Amino acid sequence: MTIEEIFAGETDNLEFKEDIPAKSEKYMKTVVAFANGSGGRIVFGVENDTWNVIGFAKEEVFRKMDAITNAIYDSCDPKIAPSVGIQDVDGKYIIVVDVPSGMQRPYCLKSQGMLDGVYLRVAGTTRKAARYQIQEMILDAGNRSFDQQKVERELSDQEMEQFCDRLYHHAQELCNTDADKASLKKIGKNQLLSYKLVLEENEKYYATNGYQLIDGRLDEYFGASIQCAVFKGTVRNIFITRKEFKGSIDEQIESAYAFVLEHINLGARIDGLARQDIYELPIRTIREIITNAVCHRSYLSPDKIQVALFDDRLEVTSPGMLDHDLTIEKMKTGLSKVRNKAIAEAFAYMNLIEAWGSGIPKMYDEAKAYGLPEPELIDLDSDFRVNLYRRTMEFDQHGVVDPRLVAKVNETNETDATDATNLNKEENAIMSVLKMNPTITQKELNKETGISLGTIKRLLPKLQEKGVLERTGNRRSGKWIVKE
Repeated sequence: MTIEEIFAGETDNLEFKEDIPAKSEKYMKTVVAFANGSGGRIVFGVENDTWNVIGFAKEEVFRKMDAITNAIYDSCDPKIAPSVGIQDVDGKYIIVVDVPSGMQRPYCLKSQGMLDGVYLRVAGTTRKAARYQIQEMILDAGNRSFDQQKVERELSDQEMEQFCDRLYHHAQELCNTDADKASLKKIGKNQLLSYKLVLEENEKYYATNGYQLIDGRLDEYFGASIQCAVFKGTVRNIFITRKEFKGSIDEQIESAYAFVLEHINLGARIDGLARQDIYELPIRTIREIITNAVCHRSYLSPDKIQVALFDDRLEVTSPGMLDHDLTIEKMKTGLSKVRNKAIAEAFAYMNLIEAWGSGIPKMYDEAKAYGLPEPELIDLDSDFRVNLYRRTMEFDQHGVVDPRLVAKVNETNETDATDATNLNKEENAIMSVLKMNPTITQKELNKETGISLGTIKRLLPKLQEKGVLERTGNRRSGKWIVKE
């Protein structure tokens, strides 16, 4: 190590010890935590607070190295093999212990056992792992995912067929073109087995956790919902409104998406005699962020996804640690590691996911096209957060947004409008009622069409995306314009 590195102080993956503690457990927890994470380094012979190099005498340094190596070998399970070396810093000897990221996680202290002796690094400190985090590491070590694990629910052919029908109809709703819709094929039992949403044992078929979550059977998944809130200002002091969405996880996505659109600014630009609605944030990115949170969260964690709208940003927090091999920088390049493989397969079929790893790079591109600040990805150790920053929209006296801010967005939307496809039965029903009564409320629309309120909230933004429906005025006194 260089003097500059030492005086930079401790980091998430670097810790200093003045001497070898009499009780090895005091630093062994950190060894275990490094092995359970992305690895790390412990430097002996440097004061923790002042970072002064104390060092060891030449005649004792090898004895201390042996003591550290033996303690790590004897105290950890599975065995951890660190790299232990000596370094001369201005004539003083320090011992540098490099602990690699382990391949046999979870690692624990033998004396405490697997239930109490597993540790992780959190914000530069060593902390005991929660039970669900240990379960995740065990699954990950076997290249398994929680959503592919069997539950004690035997499925009939009729139940599986109805499940496949629902996935098929959702996929059709999100098809971009007629060609996509025509080429979409309905999946069946064999595909569910391939996704591992269903498992076969002794000629019987059983649901997995992923099947249950998509089917809306959430009794055993306490954190499987999305909490949405609008806050006044930029901190979580005063909330304006909040809602929690439960039910099938794909419907949660659509409800949370509709919630955000309902509470962000909606401007417009005038093109000839036509007025085109434009949201202050790229709506595709909003859907992508929420979908990623639902797809990649830990369903073993009791925490819930949080979608929070502040004056300056949209903040989406997803429970669960990042994989120890995955970094923020790697994510920006498009690298993706799927936590819930069965759910991801289903979402890809349902057109909720476009292409693996494309979501983060696309988010940055769309934010740039909108003239927004660069989005922020934050590893909170036990959670992951995405911040999409807002920008004040510039309106004229008629409530029309300055077209200079949305020129690129307008070009994209015009292209999308030309690609608009035939509408499905529910969309046609909504459009027919809106054409007759353009000032109707969503609740009245629900009574008039018989379509659920959640579906209406999901389809209205989708119809606007397709360019066949526009909204003028504000939320209370505005009206809908159906494009012929």
